[in-house]
Amino acid sequence: MRFVVLSGNPKESGLCKAATDAAIQGAKDGGAEVNEVAMAGIIRCQVCGDGWGSCLNDHVCAFGDDGFTAAQTLLHSADAVALITPVYWGECAEGLKSFMDRLRRCDNRMRRDDGDRAFIGKPVLLVASPGGSGNGALSCLSQMERFCQHTDALIFDAVIINRWNSDYTRKAIYEAARAIAAGRRHGDTVPLG
Repeated sequence: MRFVVLSGNPKESGLCKAATDAAIQGAKDGGAEVNEVAMAGIIRCQVCGDGWGSCLNDHVCAFGDDGFTAAQTLLHSADAVALITPVYWGECAEGLKSFMDRLRRCDNRMRRDDGDRAFIGKPVLLVASPGGSGNGALSCLSQMERFCQHTDALIFDAVIINRWNSDYTRKAIYEAARAIAAGRRHGDTVPLG
């Protein structure tokens, strides 16, 4: 299994980094080949021409040399994905949000009928890491949920990790990534106890 972790975290340490590390280790321990892709350098959509550019018909971004095209290609070959981001102003980090906006245009299900979309049918782990007050995590997860709906991804789990719950949510992130990598499918019921 190929597992891709898209990290919106611009920092090299801290709680969001710990969450990313937990997902990576869980996926590896579940038997997956893991790639982490940092989204910090992804620029916002340039809204080419009359609102659409090469994304409309060619399904590629004209400004993909910022790392977007490489990440898009990697996602097409992935079996599962984790989206992990700090929360800024109730939203995903800017790089991850920019990536999601651009990928939505390239993989628009209303315009692309060949079924070759990066997220279609893939299990996705969503992780939001609010700092400070801890506020904004739900609206951030909602933003990521809408992205998953637009791209036909299957949300496997959604986790909020903050400074008050990190002791047990790091374990939950690890276990969710391990379960996905080991082959548990979206919607599988697990026995209680």
